[in-house]
Amino acid sequence: MRTIPHFVNGQEVEQTGVTPVFNPATGEQTSSVPTPTKEYVQSVIDIAQAASIAWGQTSLSKRTNILFTLRALLVQRTDELAQIITNEHGKTLADAKGEIARGLENIEYACGLTEHLKGGFSDQVADGVDVHSVREPVGVVAAITPFNFPIMVPLWMSGNALASGNCVILKPSERDPSAAVFLAKLLKEAGLPDGVFNVLHGGVDVVNQLLESPGVDAISFVGSTPVAKIVHETGTKHGKRVQALGGAKNHMVVLPDADLNIAADAAINAGYGAAGERCMAISVVVAVGEIADDLIARITERLDKLKVGAGSDPTSDFGPVITAEHRDRVAKYVHNAPSEGITVVRDGTTMTSQPGFFVGPCLLDNVKPGTKAYDDEIFGPVLSVVRAATFDEAVQIINANKYGNGTAIFTRDGNAARLFARQVSVGMIGINVPIPVPISSYSFGGWKSSLFGHSHIYGPEGFLFYTRAKVITTRWPQPSDSQIDLGFPRTR
Repeated sequence: MRTIPHFVNGQEVEQTGVTPVFNPATGEQTSSVPTPTKEYVQSVIDIAQAASIAWGQTSLSKRTNILFTLRALLVQRTDELAQIITNEHGKTLADAKGEIARGLENIEYACGLTEHLKGGFSDQVADGVDVHSVREPVGVVAAITPFNFPIMVPLWMSGNALASGNCVILKPSERDPSAAVFLAKLLKEAGLPDGVFNVLHGGVDVVNQLLESPGVDAISFVGSTPVAKIVHETGTKHGKRVQALGGAKNHMVVLPDADLNIAADAAINAGYGAAGERCMAISVVVAVGEIADDLIARITERLDKLKVGAGSDPTSDFGPVITAEHRDRVAKYVHNAPSEGITVVRDGTTMTSQPGFFVGPCLLDNVKPGTKAYDDEIFGPVLSVVRAATFDEAVQIINANKYGNGTAIFTRDGNAARLFARQVSVGMIGINVPIPVPISSYSFGGWKSSLFGHSHIYGPEGFLFYTRAKVITTRWPQPSDSQIDLGFPRTR
């Protein structure tokens, strides 16, 4: 059985595998990942600390060249990397390639680091006094990433972190860790010095040590809300800056004037793509007015045409979920729905009897806040329909939800869309766009229980998070002006 190595100080490090890794399409174990000792984790932190001194002083032009080379390598080896992702995550090859493309966007943005890291300068603020500012790296960044995007999220974090002059310790999910090691090898091939980017496997004990170690300066995390909250509390308690992105319950509001065919297409794509294992997936459709029955009929018609199968099959629309335990958890929500007064329009849980971790598309109607199917983040191919009488009621439903990651509205009414964007308490909003993930020159992040810490991920906020500002005030007096002044410095 293959053991997936750590990647530390520029080389693969073999250790005994403990945690099994499965192919979700077959249910078979394909490899295992090690759980390192505390001593080994500390040695990796020490290596990153030592490397951070030279890397933080490396010229911006050299950092840029490495990132440009990484981008070229990722483009050249997209097919190989997509296959690795599909084998361990289960998503379709097309979806895996889309994930790589969205990660590449951030590498391209990070290549503009000479612009992003510019400071400011003020000349002659007082007689002979100038002031300028610079941004310097924070040091060592621990990037703790989720299973659902095993390459995109690491690229979101590491691109800006490396560009800013930091060293990175990437702790990927134990469920699909191979993409992280593949990325580390590409970075070495691109010319990144040893010790600057390291991949460390493990579970909660490794995460806790990274959160508590004084050798780690910043934490970037994406995962569930309960864990994100703990990561933020623990990391900040130990003096680190922390950005911790949590879960979501994303709503798509459909107004009576919307094109229902377009809305139904959007609900299918955003609700069932990647088996619903996206933090920006639409899990709730809010049908406003009398359109619910018609909209459900159009969604159902499209569901009947979806093919669920192995991600390596080019005819599959979506693949399995990540584990058998998660498959059973998703199915439980559907099975319990009738007891909460919910109508099961489509039950895809019959697929759970076949090999692999499959759940077919599920559609629930008459879902209401307060039910488990509504309140919990199911994170699977389950779409819930909530009926709202008015626009105002739809907005109230969204704002009352504890999550605030993403939302969307489908309408032909520009004023209604404008009001919606201004009134909802959500970080990312789509207008006739079901999954409003910002392009790389903006930043990604939600509100409320979807984000802990003030900083969003990637884009401009990413560079701010991974750097510290330093302001230098300079005075070059004339020799004849030399004097002793013990008063508080003044600018006038």
